[in-house]
Amino acid sequence: MQKREQSFGIQMLSVQPDTKPKGCAGCNRKIKDRYLLKALDKYWHEDCLKCACCDCRLGEVGSTLYTKANLILCRRDYLRLFGVTGNCAACSKLIPAFEMVMRAKDNVYHLDCFACQLCNQRFCVGDKFFLKNNMILCQTDYEEGLMKDGYAPQLVAPPLNRTAWTFSKTVLLFSQDGAVSAELWVHLAASSSIRGPPLPPEEQHLCVDL
Repeated sequence: MQKREQSFGIQMLSVQPDTKPKGCAGCNRKIKDRYLLKALDKYWHEDCLKCACCDCRLGEVGSTLYTKANLILCRRDYLRLFGVTGNCAACSKLIPAFEMVMRAKDNVYHLDCFACQLCNQRFCVGDKFFLKNNMILCQTDYEEGLMKDGYAPQLVAPPLNRTAWTFSKTVLLFSQDGAVSAELWVHLAASSSIRGPPLPPEEQHLCVDL
């Protein structure tokens, strides 16, 4: 059964000089520093409790860490890799930690699910895609939807800028044991503006200002 992701608190404790040194769960050495961290019911050197992705010292970036598939992650990388729930936003199925993923905003997707949800067009590097009601749409289907909704361009007024997401680069690959085996990231950025009608109000929060 796939383990559910969990968050755990991090405590910083001072080491009393008259106590027996505790073993670090990260390096298996005795902790002789003035302070130590307690997390996951284990003790750690401050340098040993790190995010498996960005290598940041978790005791310095917050009071919580996240775990999934034997990975210890900071909040930023947990959300970046697994979204809010760890489920594919298209098919709602769990995404194993060793699978390659695509990400748009706070949503993550199986590679096979990352396509226009109307015409099933797969995206290539440099293609624009749009999020409407949490659905991924290609530019053609998105603009056809605007026309049907009555948001056709008006010739009497100058066109307004709107921002599209541009798909570039690739993915982050995890090996079966949860270790990062290749750092090939997903980069989804609002890198260009296109000309067109104003966005409907319900979609405005999905745009990213340049």
